[in-house]
Amino acid sequence: MGHPQRDQYEEINQLVAIAPRRVSDYIKAKDLSALVEIILDLGRAPLVRFTDGDESVPGGAVTEQEVGAVVAQLSEFGGDNRAGIPRTLHRISAIRNRGGKIVGLTCRVGRSIAGSGQALSDLIEKGCSVLLLGAPGVGKTTMLRDIARTFADDLSKRVIIVDTSNEIGGDGDIPHPGIGSARRMQVPSPQSQHEVMIEAVENHTPEVIVIDEIGSLAEAEAARTIAERGVILIATAHGTRLTNLMQNPTLSDLIGGIESVTLSDEEARRRHTQKTILERRSAPTFESLVEINSFSEFAIHSDVASTVDKLLRGEEVSAEMRKISSAGEIESYGEIAIRSNLLSDKLDHETDAIDNKLEELDKSDIVRLLPFGVSRARLEKAIKVTHSNSTVVDSLSDADAILTLRPYYRRRSGPLKSAENIGVPIYVLRNNTQHQIERQLLSISDTVPRQTDVMTKALSEAEEASGSIRMYGGGQVELSPQNSHIRRLQHELVERHGLRSTSKGREPYKRVVIWA
Repeated sequence: MGHPQRDQYEEINQLVAIAPRRVSDYIKAKDLSALVEIILDLGRAPLVRFTDGDESVPGGAVTEQEVGAVVAQLSEFGGDNRAGIPRTLHRISAIRNRGGKIVGLTCRVGRSIAGSGQALSDLIEKGCSVLLLGAPGVGKTTMLRDIARTFADDLSKRVIIVDTSNEIGGDGDIPHPGIGSARRMQVPSPQSQHEVMIEAVENHTPEVIVIDEIGSLAEAEAARTIAERGVILIATAHGTRLTNLMQNPTLSDLIGGIESVTLSDEEARRRHTQKTILERRSAPTFESLVEINSFSEFAIHSDVASTVDKLLRGEEVSAEMRKISSAGEIESYGEIAIRSNLLSDKLDHETDAIDNKLEELDKSDIVRLLPFGVSRARLEKAIKVTHSNSTVVDSLSDADAILTLRPYYRRRSGPLKSAENIGVPIYVLRNNTQHQIERQLLSISDTVPRQTDVMTKALSEAEEASGSIRMYGGGQVELSPQNSHIRRLQHELVERHGLRSTSKGREPYKRVVIWA
């Protein structure tokens, strides 16, 4: 084996060598170990990015010839506009104009750092599935690579790397030695990553699968399928914090998924909480989660299920903080307290508004009556005389019940047929007298379905439909017809799930349609 540091310099020199001559000469006079990126944009001065800042290379703007000369030395660019140098970890990403011509290049240094995964040695040795979160450039892929090597070489596990952009195992058919004895499967296009994930499990009997950047619903579902087959998963995902992931409708399934649940009055009182709450839908795909703050600092959530549950209840949780010292030692330096403000604040604001509306209705139980063929003036007078908890409305979409006379009911004219079709109660009077109306009012309160029950059922229907679309994707779901007030609440609930909705049809059959 070669000397690790010398090998690193040799690999960096391979990237520097493909740059325009004036750029490579400029870089060679600097500290190669500090090189991060080379930026070549047509018509602008070359930019060299070091760990301590950016520097412009003198000699004028980048020309088409210089860009073309660099591209000619590279392997073919893939569907993700990335290319590489065989058996290195460097990544060259292209910027194209509208015609597809390359007008810019980002040449990023790739490094294999043995031991970078040691900060998670306890999780690795326990065989936990681990999800890594972090901003671009903080070392997620570097750590992922070393974890793959540790599982393969130190723990003698069968490891398959699903390498979508060849960042983990490097460019070319022969993988970089930094992954050890782990095997690598390349991915034809980013869109087929989830298919290769499943193929890896079905065809190559892995004990560990390593994936860089789970970003779609299909990939999240593939990850869950793999975990359910008993395979250890090590992966990265978009986001910097666990609380970010909890808000992400696409990726929240990785930590168990979040769903809204409407409790009964009794259950809400027992739990000392509001009627509408958030709960974890299922077991997390990943048992542990690591927030990578920098190359040397990490926040560890060892038990994702417990942490998510506590955050959803509004409780404070803590994450273990670890760092790699300058001497390479792993140090635990206490815990950081975390509270899910972004979830609790949003949920409290939105669900309180709905709960308040429900409570107001629950207290009053106002019955909204639509008179059809019945004197409106007499009905309003009867409400006052009987002290009935009722009010008069003008349209079927706003009504809890209809008050009508026998001749109208026999013909099923006007809104009566529509009311029967959607289940709105119809009360038939013998005649249009004050006495008859008052007698009917006294019995209505006990027979008309409570609006709170109607609303709870309607919101539960919207909740179930939203959850189904988030879980399985695709298609549209039409809800049952409701009045305008309830539809508005349904729209609000759907929006909270990150989905889209519209109202369809004409009154009184107007209903909410939901889609992703």
